[in-house]
Amino acid sequence: MVTLKSIDECDGVPHANVFPAEEPKTIRLSLEEGERVGAHSHPDRQVVLYLISGELDLQLDGESHVVQTGDVVQFDGMREVAPVATADSTALIVLAKKNE
Repeated sequence: MVTLKSIDECDGVPHANVFPAEEPKTIRLSLEEGERVGAHSHPDRQVVLYLISGELDLQLDGESHVVQTGDVVQFDGMREVAPVATADSTALIVLAKKNE
């Protein structure tokens, strides 16, 4: 089975589930400049964030990482993450279940 979807067609702000009820969980995150997502974690997941446009200050366990358009970040979902948009930003986030 193949599912093809435009990222712009995904409903939901700031989070839109790209393929509801499908694995791996895939989210489009849209933040306006200055907007943030509070600190949280995804304990049973590996996380990959691809920044489609904009710029983020990605806080991981309180450590700041500047993420720019075209950057890809991979991290363990046990880490506490808190993204802040330093410019209007859109990211594609994949939350893959960890292998046991």
